[in-house]
Amino acid sequence: MYAIIETGGKQYKVENGSVIFVEKLDVNEEETINFDVVAVGAQDSFVTGAPYVKNATVTGTVLKNGKGKKITVSTYKPKKGEKRKLGHRQPYTKVQITTVDMK
Repeated sequence: MYAIIETGGKQYKVENGSVIFVEKLDVNEEETINFDVVAVGAQDSFVTGAPYVKNATVTGTVLKNGKGKKITVSTYKPKKGEKRKLGHRQPYTKVQITTVDMK
């Protein structure tokens, strides 16, 4: 059984035991979190919600809060002598899905 969850403005396809990297959540490590379920599928069926499936639950355990690799952005305007270099590290939360359940 798999589910499509929504968090941080993005959707993720998850199954039991899968590990996903999502936008940073305001939870500590080793805490349990519940997600909004957009759709649930099995081998022979598929249920969608409007907007969420009412009797479906997806829970996960937070493994880590961290930052991604550094991305360097450079801007340059020719003939003006204008240069700028910026860096960015996107924060993330690493979550392991423990249960995908349809009641």
